[in-house]
Amino acid sequence: MFTGIIEEVGMIKEVKKGVNSYALNIQGDIIFDNLRVGDSVAVNGVCLTVSNLLPKTFAADIMHETLNRSSLGSLKSGSFVNLERAMSAMGRFGGHMVSGHIDGLGRIISIKRDDNAIWYTIAAEEKILRYIIEKGSIAVDGISLTVATVTSSDFSFSAIPHTVKATILTNKKVGSFVNLENDLVGKYIEKFLGISSADTPSKGITKEFLGKFGY
Repeated sequence: MFTGIIEEVGMIKEVKKGVNSYALNIQGDIIFDNLRVGDSVAVNGVCLTVSNLLPKTFAADIMHETLNRSSLGSLKSGSFVNLERAMSAMGRFGGHMVSGHIDGLGRIISIKRDDNAIWYTIAAEEKILRYIIEKGSIAVDGISLTVATVTSSDFSFSAIPHTVKATILTNKKVGSFVNLENDLVGKYIEKFLGISSADTPSKGITKEFLGKFGY
């Protein structure tokens, strides 16, 4: 489990490509305090397992399924990545509950400055957007962010200068792809209630919809 509070920006030192898999060597600094083989590290929001550990460098394997669902397949030597160790039981919960299991990709379609903040608008598929709510949480490349607006085709958030400078958001451009992980709460509620996408009204939650499911 992660919080979406990025600890540092690391760099890909080497990418070893298999037939349907990758092996990454990632360089960092801060996250190596108490890091051990077998620990989990979120790399651009994707939970990876440390398979080998050297001074200031760790190795991680990426399987076919992960490559299909995330942007990690586009990484190359010299790429910068967001890094976060799994949450410590003694740590502060500064972001929101992030599992490191990516729901899909989004594409940045607009970047606009607003005084000291920067607005990012990200296009995504309906299967992702249906779990996004205004003022709710979402992880973008592993960064815990608050949704400002959401439409039928995209969502937007406003990032403060610290967040931009402390993450790979500073390197993103219009057209860049990002890893998206929806807030866990909505997905679990949907599963427990047995609600499918066909059950969800196109115009949102209605009195009839709530009555159908016992509210």
